[in-house]
Amino acid sequence: MHILQAVKRVPGGLMLVPLLIGALCHTFTPEAGKYFGSFTNGLITGTVPILSVWFFCMGASINYKNAGLVLRKSGTIVVTKIIVAWIVGFICVLFMPKGMIQTGFFAGLSTLAIVTSMDMTNGGLYASLMQQYGTKEEAGAFVLTSIESGPLVTMMILGSTGAAYFEPHLFVGAVLPFIIGFILGNLDPDLRDFFSPAGTIMIPFFAFALGNTINLAVLGQTGLLGILLGLGVIVVTGIPLILADKIIGGGHGGAGLAASSTAGAAVTNPLIVGQMIPEFQPIVPAATALVATSVVVTSIVVPIITAFWCKRFGGFTEDAPRETV
Repeated sequence: MHILQAVKRVPGGLMLVPLLIGALCHTFTPEAGKYFGSFTNGLITGTVPILSVWFFCMGASINYKNAGLVLRKSGTIVVTKIIVAWIVGFICVLFMPKGMIQTGFFAGLSTLAIVTSMDMTNGGLYASLMQQYGTKEEAGAFVLTSIESGPLVTMMILGSTGAAYFEPHLFVGAVLPFIIGFILGNLDPDLRDFFSPAGTIMIPFFAFALGNTINLAVLGQTGLLGILLGLGVIVVTGIPLILADKIIGGGHGGAGLAASSTAGAAVTNPLIVGQMIPEFQPIVPAATALVATSVVVTSIVVPIITAFWCKRFGGFTEDAPRETV
């Protein structure tokens, strides 16, 4: 059987197939991890530790001579995503009812849901796609996406500056494995050669664990509106990100498109913001459901269209991936 070749024939398959398997497991057997315990539970619930090792290996694989490119691409993605979310939020405040829409097809839609779904990039999804379809430097451009983590950027966009406390040590903790790997890989080229292959090898393990955080039933709970929100996130943020990647990042647009997703952590932001800003509390349940659906939709669609884009415009082939930009 040629399972690996079959998976690779699926657009973004190395990431998407394990992710969907994990999502199906979580949807139909959500207690499987607790039931089996031990190493099986670690594999199912190990998103953070697997991702930590993965980021370390990616850091080790990057030559310091290309560090400037990493920071340029990372900054381009973060700044573009935040600016687009701010503009969309500003427009929503002008034209949408305060709170959320109460009736009709768009009932439940709010500025909180829209901004939260747009202002955070799924760094793990981005990095895995670039590890497979981009360059090492593009994969490493996730480093600054930690700035978007948590409710801080969302609250700034919503005009509530000073209502949240951003703890700098948490940001340091998010990028420290990458930095340590980067240092070791550049101190010793043998370590770089040793750790570099693990970046690709760990993609399906991380994808499976990430899938086990997604309940496919949320699609039925929010219906077509949630699906349209997810697709809207890809279109509204993806186009500016593609242009920014081309004009500023020096790429072909694939890295920008790979960043047009909703981060899984964004699902918690409506609740956190609602606790800090009382007027948002009544709309938190609807916003949370919509953002969760956006996570599911973007996690499925972004790998497919990114794979197509990279093969069509980036010169990528399964046998000869690009080495540099």
